Amino acid sequence: MHILDDLKAIEKYDASDMLELIESFPEQCQDAKHIGGEFELPKNFNTNCKNIVCIGLGGSGIGADIGRSYVADDAKIPLFVNRNYTLPNFVDEDTLVVASSYSGNTEEVLSAYRDARDRGSKIIVITSGGKLEKSAQIDEAPCIKIPAGFPPRCALGYSFFPLLILLSKIGIIKDQSLLIDDAIRVLRKIKNSRLGCKVKYKDNQAKRIASEIYGKLPVIYAGQDHVDSIATRWRGQLAENSKTLASSHLFPEMNHNEVVGWENPKTILRNSIVIMLRDAADHPRISKRMDITRNIFKKDRIKVIEVRSFGKELLARIFSLIYIGDFVSFYLAILNGIDPTPVERVAYLKKELCKS
Repeated sequence: MHILDDLKAIEKYDASDMLELIESFPEQCQDAKHIGGEFELPKNFNTNCKNIVCIGLGGSGIGADIGRSYVADDAKIPLFVNRNYTLPNFVDEDTLVVASSYSGNTEEVLSAYRDARDRGSKIIVITSGGKLEKSAQIDEAPCIKIPAGFPPRCALGYSFFPLLILLSKIGIIKDQSLLIDDAIRVLRKIKNSRLGCKVKYKDNQAKRIASEIYGKLPVIYAGQDHVDSIATRWRGQLAENSKTLASSHLFPEMNHNEVVGWENPKTILRNSIVIMLRDAADHPRISKRMDITRNIFKKDRIKVIEVRSFGKELLARIFSLIYIGDFVSFYLAILNGIDPTPVERVAYLKKELCKS
């Protein structure tokens, strides 16, 4: 029996039950859709704006990034993601700022929130509580309240779907209800057929990928359109869940620089492995570039794993790639012999920052 098919071995390391959080992700997405649908903006809230800025970091920030990638072709106005203590100079009273912090205590988000408030921007908050919710109450800023108790990276459904529904409610994009339902169906299907813990190793895509990248440096590549944020999500999940360093970059930019760097240092390259995230909507020239680059790697005897999205609609395909990566990061944690849930260095950083 392969170790990843051994439920007792998995339970030994997964002390905080990360597996349950990952396997119940489709249900979280369903609940997040309900929360987004139930939220109503105050009647006097002016949604007219010339741009939207989402504030968020970590698990909250990636939800905004995925939203930016997904709506890029349809949004009527620009949407930016801000990961800093301050906001860009263009943010003003005609900007809609969506401040997203799962805990409600992310100091960069709180700082940028105050910046937005001081500039007279329209503000909407997404949080489970904390200081951000209290600030929103004081300032009478609309707040989408999401459930507490998750590691922020495991609350992606709550940071993404209410935002997506909000964008449709204010007329930035069309209604997404049917597309969200379709994405949830695809997630459930691939969990049961090729990703979930009960799917044996020989039929389990995520278990096999985890085994192939075990002990190596994963380098993740994706196309610029729609899939760019998913490469970031994979890198972040490998870091937090697997406690594994990874790198990510995008096509076509990597063809103009990074592809040349795959010559040195040879000791590192011998222990590196490439993961290419591919989608049916990749630009034809991007697909061609990925094919050529894959062949370059193969000539240099560098292993390339291609991961293709599932589903007909873009939203389903995006979340299928995300879900594959989440399972891969979990199974790699088990192979590394560690509990995927604790992020002790992040906790230490926050503790030290609170001292000053």
